[in-house]
Amino acid sequence: MRLFFNNRIPINNSIRSAFFNSNSTRRYPSLLKNHNNPNFVLVRISSSSMATTSKPNEEGTAKRFWDKFSKESILTLYTPFVVSLASGNLKIDAFGHYIAQDVHFFKCFAQAYELAEDCADDDDAKVSILELRKRVIEELKQHGSFVQEWGLDLSNETAPNAATVKYTNFLLATASGKVEGVKGPGELATPFERTKVAAYTLGAMAPCMRLYVFLGKELKSLVDANDDKHPYEKWIDKYSSEAYQAAMLQTEDLLDKLSVSLTGEELDTMQKLYHQALKLEMEFFLAQPVDQQTVLPLSKQHIPAEHRLMIFSDFDLTCTVVDSSAILAEIAIVTAPKSDQSQPESQSQIARIPSVDLRNTWEVLSRQYSEEYEQCTESMLANEKVESFDYEGLKKALEQLSGFERRANTRVIESEVLKGLNLEDIKRAGERLILHDGCMRFFQSVTKNENLNANVHVLSYCWCGDLIRSAFSSGGLHTMHVHANELEYEGSLSTGEIVKKVESPIDKLQAFTNILGKSDKTNLTIYIGDSVGDLLCLLEADIGIVIGSSSSLRRIGTHFGVSFIPLFPGLVKKQKEHAEGSPFSWKALSGVLYTVSSWAEVHSFIIGS
Repeated sequence: MRLFFNNRIPINNSIRSAFFNSNSTRRYPSLLKNHNNPNFVLVRISSSSMATTSKPNEEGTAKRFWDKFSKESILTLYTPFVVSLASGNLKIDAFGHYIAQDVHFFKCFAQAYELAEDCADDDDAKVSILELRKRVIEELKQHGSFVQEWGLDLSNETAPNAATVKYTNFLLATASGKVEGVKGPGELATPFERTKVAAYTLGAMAPCMRLYVFLGKELKSLVDANDDKHPYEKWIDKYSSEAYQAAMLQTEDLLDKLSVSLTGEELDTMQKLYHQALKLEMEFFLAQPVDQQTVLPLSKQHIPAEHRLMIFSDFDLTCTVVDSSAILAEIAIVTAPKSDQSQPESQSQIARIPSVDLRNTWEVLSRQYSEEYEQCTESMLANEKVESFDYEGLKKALEQLSGFERRANTRVIESEVLKGLNLEDIKRAGERLILHDGCMRFFQSVTKNENLNANVHVLSYCWCGDLIRSAFSSGGLHTMHVHANELEYEGSLSTGEIVKKVESPIDKLQAFTNILGKSDKTNLTIYIGDSVGDLLCLLEADIGIVIGSSSSLRRIGTHFGVSFIPLFPGLVKKQKEHAEGSPFSWKALSGVLYTVSSWAEVHSFIIGS
């Protein structure tokens, strides 16, 4: 049970009104997918109740596009080429091949800028584009210095590979006006038509520059942190430099100005071009040959015939946008009878609490849970902080949390807040429950890859396993192994009782070890979680991945000597220390957990970009 959770808010009147205000469609994003059943109430949540409060968007077009498609930048960062480059052990031949391919890019960029300059109607825009073209020509000269510094032999110019050709063809076609809804190159009669082509061209170029700045800064932070000489430091310095960032901002400023006069439909076209350019950039980095063992994707190190990939995941807020207890409580409140409403005969065997009383009861439970949770947390931190990883001490401390969670669940049962819930309502809610971006795609990729020999298990405190199963079934995942509590039913209506299976961190650990004990193969185990309740399983797994930013998880983990390392720097370090010919080793109970901010990172690491 998690009626309250750090950085999470218990259900109250204001949030409830946001969930169920039928007139709030425009104001509040739906947490359940739209459906055609008019009798089923959409569950909604206000932006103010989320962990990060959204602000009025005052950013330009280019930055909005970048933020919207940031997943591609993460996927690019987690490519074998970039991780090897970041580690410093990328072979020089591989780097030379990349430089040769990049030359084709720069030549294409110079040509695209020239075409954009011809189309631009505004004199200031022409001057800006000319400056950007000159920068590209200067960068081509800088590539010459790269060649000299690393002793690369590019005398026999490498032909562009398929990924390079795909991007350059796309860019030149865009710059030539070969875009859906745009007249042919020789038919651009009006200044606006020509300016639109210039805007589209910048839309197909801006993400490339922003991506390189992103990569440069990420790699530069690692070089600075390690304070050692990096063999490709000159490349990193270039793309993390203020000068290159200024060129990027100049490109984006110009894109913003050129897009001011575009219609909504034309902005949609530009957004598609921007997104397509980012995807092509990712494919470009994926296509770079890396003739060495790489730490990712993990699936490439996995030998299905010899061992099984065991993936475990929490559900609430690891996978979902909102905690399942909030969903179940709100379904109960909205479907409960009003005080003056007689109950239907079909529900006569299970009398329900009126909605007003139910709401008040839920608020009392929420408040009590949050207060006791804080007390329990402080109690676990009462002893002095340890200097080295103390798993047994952590396990003993979490037994306090286990007792607290069981007592909280008992109060929920005794309150009868879950009494009379209709199974069909629960299943519909599960089918429409919104998961975090990339979560469903990750599990689809894992479960539908027969060659991976993977087994996926969901371990959850959720009161109702049917909700979880329905959520994954909506994405075609009907074989997920779900380990959670279950509601008891009479017919299709809940009695209010909970079949207790997974109530606490200790229960989760027991389920985890029981599952592994039944396997007849050597396992490589991965656990993905977000809260204190996941700590023991995260540490027992060969690879523990923390998603999100739970403050209590970090406080308690750190107190008992757990180290939290961002996944990308962790992989770069592992790549840097790797001895060619030896396997990458992962060790359970090492006291190290890897942190990520999105499922895109999880997907890139385990499956690949």
